[in-house]
Amino acid sequence: MKKFFILFLFLLLCISIGGFGGYFTSTSVTTWYITLQKPSWNPPSWLFGPVWTLLYIFIAVSGWLIWMEGGKKPIKAVLIVYFIQIFFNGIWSPIFFGLHNPFLAFIDICFLWLSIGIYIYLSWQVSLPASILFIPYWLWVTFASILNFTIWRLN
Repeated sequence: MKKFFILFLFLLLCISIGGFGGYFTSTSVTTWYITLQKPSWNPPSWLFGPVWTLLYIFIAVSGWLIWMEGGKKPIKAVLIVYFIQIFFNGIWSPIFFGLHNPFLAFIDICFLWLSIGIYIYLSWQVSLPASILFIPYWLWVTFASILNFTIWRLN
């Protein structure tokens, strides 16, 4: 029963981070964001919610899988990097949408991208499924980084 409570906590953390970011997004996506020049390949707005919901579930399950390995393998470094990437993920929307600062958001997303890559590398040695769950996240953040950079340069 404890393991499912821990899974619930990981899900709660990730969905809360998503909700926190969503608040900042919703406050400026129909005002400030629509005034920005965006590349022709900018995804439609409706796509971000479903993609991030799925990714946050993957992120939570991955963290939980690492946590579950704690009795068998050293996981401290993996969990430290996990929470570092959660931090960078959590501050991106307040920086981009709250502060209206695509440049600073790009710096943040570069650290996010790097911490995801480190997490994938470290978690690979602890739980292969946990590591694999982060690959779609890393691919999406790679795309989002390029989009963030392009928006910054266009504006």
